This record gives sequence, structure tokens and C-alpha cells, in this order.
Amino acid sequence: MIRSLAVLIALWAGAVGAQTLDFPSNASLQREVVRPVDSYSLPMGIWDRGEMPVQTVEGRVVQQAWRIEAASLTTLQFVRPLREQLRNDRYRIIFECQTEACGGFDFRFGVETLPPPEMRVNIGDFRFLAAERTGRNGPEYLSLLTSRTAQAGFVQITHVGPAIADEQPLVVAAAPAVRASGAVSQADIAAQLDQTGSAILRDLAFETGSAQLGTEDYASLQALADYLLTYPDRTVALVGHTDAAGGLEGNIALSKRRAASVLERLVAVYGADRRQLEAEGMGYLAPVATNLTEDGREANRRVEVIVTSTSE
Repeated sequence: MIRSLAVLIALWAGAVGAQTLDFPSNASLQREVVRPVDSYSLPMGIWDRGEMPVQTVEGRVVQQAWRIEAASLTTLQFVRPLREQLRNDRYRIIFECQTEACGGFDFRFGVETLPPPEMRVNIGDFRFLAAERTGRNGPEYLSLLTSRTAQAGFVQITHVGPAIADEQPLVVAAAPAVRASGAVSQADIAAQLDQTGSAILRDLAFETGSAQLGTEDYASLQALADYLLTYPDRTVALVGHTDAAGGLEGNIALSKRRAASVLERLVAVYGADRRQLEAEGMGYLAPVATNLTEDGREANRRVEVIVTSTSE
């Protein structure tokens, strides 16, 4: 996963020019709002005890909503290349958080956002980033709100800075297109289960401390439901895994709740037979990557499916 992210950054980041950000060519601007002189409440911390710390910044306010046609990429894969570009363009990251660690529902609705369908925010999977720099014409502030559905990623950019006569575009979409490496299909799931007896449901996303599964469609769950329908005499165990944040007992309970939420989704939405399914949790005892990096922790927050019996 780390290797694939490095490739994405190399393709996406590009050279820093007059504009701030270079998006992939499969990104499209959905909506733009420009306020020549206004103020913006820039979130500076998590929602806690009924309030969210903000800094009021003033200047020319530009908000854009972008849609990136890349199913199954995580919010980290969307935001990481943008973060690198900002740093290369002399921005300083002053606040960053993800989903439950931001404050979940309350934080998301405390942030000024453009309306759907142009900007879609999945309550169970979003990231926020705030940055600042001192430019030639004065201080500038920029925030990113990133989320995803099963079909695409969504990025809202809010830029506040001094108005200048020769305003350059905030974003261009000229970098190579980004796609998910290895889209999930029934053939992929079936081959992995037949060959190794297990498969990771890679398009599911769980944030630290949360068992909440987003409401969008998941290709891996449809593929697994189709597999179980094809082999009605087979049973599988859904095994939840966490990163290493927190104690073992709590993580085992959390991982089992994650697996149980996947089981219920398979039965309720995808028509799987409950008798073919069971849910278990391993906590952080079976990592697939290091817990010392955010990439590794995200890889470890997963649900795996394991064949437990067959008719053969």
C-alpha cells in the first residue's frame, strides 16, 4: 500500500507553479463560489464539549467542490498528494483530523460546505486539513475537506487571501489520472478464497475507534454476497482487525463490532444468507503493516473474510 501511495504522489503532485494545486485529469470542478471580500471561520481543532475552535480569517474567499472519478481509493489516498503539494508550495499544516477524531457528525456540520450533489460528505469517512502561508501579498489560508462514495472522491477547497489583479487559478486538472489499483470483483474475491482461503475487503473504511460503516455501496460486499450465493454450502468468518491505538481488550471488542456491522450489511443490503456467516475480532494481534505510520494504521483497520467450511 505504501508503494502504491508513493506512485500516486509522484503522478499527482507535479511541479509547483503559479496555481496552488494540480489535480488529476479525471477530476472535474462541480461548483465554485467566489466572495471578493468576506470572512471565513477556519476550523482549528476538534469538536469537543459542544464547540469547535475556529480562527476568523478575512480576504477574498474562494470555495470549490471537485469530484474525482476514482472508485475504491481511500480518503488518505486522495488527501496525501494534496498535502505534499501544499508543503512544497510553502504552506504550513496547522490542523488535520479524520472522521471520529475530528468530532464526527458535529464537526462535519460545523464546517462550512458547499451543498450536494456537487459536494458529498460521507459522515463515516472524511478528512479535514487546514494550512497557512505568508505570500507576497500577505497571509493566505487554505482548507481541504475530503470524502468519498463508492463511485468517486470529493474534495472541497476553501482559500482565503488577499485579492490581486492577476489572479491565477486555484486548481488545474492536468496531472495524470488516478485510479484504484485492483478494483474488487467477484472473480477477485472467488480466486483469493479458493487459492488462499481468505481475502481482505479492501474498499471498506474504518476510522480509529469507530465501527461505523458508511452508507455507500461496497463492491467487495457485493462480490462476497455473489460468491456465497454461488457456493451455498460454504461458510465464512468475517474477522475484524484494528490498528494498535488503545488497549487489547477494547480493540478486540471494536474489531468484532466492525465484523458484525459488515455481516449485518451483507444480510440486509446484499441478500447474503446469515447461516453462511459469522463475525469475530482479532484487535491488533494480526497486523498486515506497521502501526508506526498512518498508512500502516489505515491498512491494519480492515475486515478479512476466511473460508471456514466447504462441501468438498
